Amino acid sequence: MNKKEPLFHIVKRTNISWKKSLLIKGMAILLALLVCCILMLFIANANPLTVISQLFLGNFGTQRRFWILLRDMSLLLIVGLALVPAFKMKFWNLGGNGQILMGSLAAIICMYYMGKAGVNDGVIILVSIIASVVTGIIWAVIPSIFKAFFNTNETLFTLMLNYVAVSLVSIFLAIAVKSGSGTLETIKYGNLPQIGNDYLLTIIVAIVVLIFMYCYLKYSKHGYELTVVGESEKTAKYIGINVKKVIIRTLVLSGAICGLVGLLLANGINHSINTESANNMGFTAIMVAWLAKFNPLYMVATSFLITFLTRGMHQVQTTFSITNNSIGDIILGLMYFFIIGCEFFTNYQIIFRKKEDKKNVL
Repeated sequence: MNKKEPLFHIVKRTNISWKKSLLIKGMAILLALLVCCILMLFIANANPLTVISQLFLGNFGTQRRFWILLRDMSLLLIVGLALVPAFKMKFWNLGGNGQILMGSLAAIICMYYMGKAGVNDGVIILVSIIASVVTGIIWAVIPSIFKAFFNTNETLFTLMLNYVAVSLVSIFLAIAVKSGSGTLETIKYGNLPQIGNDYLLTIIVAIVVLIFMYCYLKYSKHGYELTVVGESEKTAKYIGINVKKVIIRTLVLSGAICGLVGLLLANGINHSINTESANNMGFTAIMVAWLAKFNPLYMVATSFLITFLTRGMHQVQTTFSITNNSIGDIILGLMYFFIIGCEFFTNYQIIFRKKEDKKNVL
């Protein structure tokens, strides 16, 4: 008795053309937008064309909105670039949020106390840069040391440090804010200088970090070593690579860049701090890096897409008077789901059974 062949097989792709990959991703984005329109039709009786137009107006409706899109995209790109070296090494750093928050806290402390002491703004900025970068490094190096020497689970370790960072910010606010409101006033000392406008400095920093990270990963010895460690620690040790050193060194780089983002938030954008200052960028950047397959250049596109959808959805909520932010978050999450889901079809193909042993490949 012959065993009946299954209706379909799932087979891992050995190769896929960039055109087909781009087509799959494009279809996923269109499907995500379609789902957004359908949900908005049921929730707010919204015209689908109006929903699409509001997505674009939220990003390109005014010159200011466009600059904010570029700034937010740049911040997300920098955080994604900070995480990429660790991810290529298969060190799953989920602590980007905490590292950003600690960098921001260090900068705010410098601005707050040094400003009140009458220290020159230039000195405050210099000390803030050093403090935020060093604090970000410390927050990233702690789990890397435990991973390198004790083989602890870096995923849980880095994740838990996020909550510690939030607690430390809460403690600082309890000390600094005497009114008990928990809201720190805008600090006017040690603000980063403007280049052209309020947004251009962040964009320039993102471009510099992008060029640096691309060259670091592609052309430097350090980039080669962390790639080898990610592929096989045994192979890395066999060819003489100090795995412990590579792990710690890579997390120093990740932490430094995350700390730099904290500085940009504290000294350049918010001029204050709260427990939500990192805005979950450490988690969103994971999606940015993963969708780009850890390629720094592709991350420009993925960071733009995620920022475009996020800001556009906020505009849709405002236009249709959706006061419950959870609804917008759910719709946004479903859109992300379709975009991430397309990766299945770029990595695998579905082969359907046909009569007379003929097969149809999807």
